Amino acid sequence: MTLTSAPVVPFEDSPVPKHRPASPRPRDRGSASVELVLLAPTLVLLLLCAVMLGRLVNARLDVDSAAQQAARAASLLRLPGQAQQVATQTARTALQETGRACHGFNVTTDTSRFTAGGEVTVTVACTTELSDLGLPLPGSRVSRSTASVPVDSYEYVSDGRP
Repeated sequence: MTLTSAPVVPFEDSPVPKHRPASPRPRDRGSASVELVLLAPTLVLLLLCAVMLGRLVNARLDVDSAAQQAARAASLLRLPGQAQQVATQTARTALQETGRACHGFNVTTDTSRFTAGGEVTVTVACTTELSDLGLPLPGSRVSRSTASVPVDSYEYVSDGRP
């Protein structure tokens, strides 16, 4: 009994296709490009909104701090006129130290209860610019904060008369 083997077919003649078979869903071709084109503007818009919210929150914190510093500085003085001047200067300095320029900066100091045991109230308003972000929103936003600090009961407070 002789064994015969099947003829050996050379590798080149094997029935292996020389090109890639077509994908089962040829309509999906190029869909990643379309998705990128549709999603990129949305992601940029979300990024700009995050920057805008960060600016607004940061401006609010800076204005809160400036109002508190101005009210504290005003409460340490003895004359209401001096208290108003010092409050304005302190708020201006506090906002300048943040490195952010305020447009429409305004300080209002209420010294109607500027007596021993009374209080001094300072309101600071600062306009934050948003127009440089290119969003379809108002170009600026006003951040306003009010701080009240008690005047020391044991300090001598005068209305300026001798």
